[in-house]
Amino acid sequence: MTNDDFVIDVTRIREEAQQKMTDGAVTATYGLDPGRVIAVLNDVVATEIVCWLRYTRHAVSATGIDRAQVAAEFTEHAAEEMQHALRAAERIAQLGGEPDFDPATLAKRAHTDYTTPSGTDLKAMLENNLLAERIVISTYQEIARWIGDHDPTTRRLIESILEEEEEHADDLTDLLAG
Repeated sequence: MTNDDFVIDVTRIREEAQQKMTDGAVTATYGLDPGRVIAVLNDVVATEIVCWLRYTRHAVSATGIDRAQVAAEFTEHAAEEMQHALRAAERIAQLGGEPDFDPATLAKRAHTDYTTPSGTDLKAMLENNLLAERIVISTYQEIARWIGDHDPTTRRLIESILEEEEEHADDLTDLLAG
């Protein structure tokens, strides 16, 4: 079949859509197990909440001569991490799942951990957050590859979050170098 032969059977699609009105965003052409995607996205939610918690703690407890600049960066990153969690949770709901915000399991499901350096050492905080960002970058790249063309909406969501996580890593690297 060449590109010139491409034809969409709109009649068939309309009939299938009519029969599955209550299935929401998941159509017959979805291509993945929605339950598995929801589970992966719930791990993303947990990861982003743990990152929000860590950045927030570091923003509040940072001290030293560079405190204002570093704390401002941590605060900005924390806000973006919370938005990532909310965006992933919204996608879970679109796919017919329940976002899992259970505090008892967040740390177990997160790709990163909450480990924070003792005290208020800015360099250690920056390194701790950079390590977490690098872990998130790698895991989200793997998620995007796994999703592939099977769920373009979720893949684009993960890729847009990934883009911001890469910016976070750049910001932290610059702060460590400066």
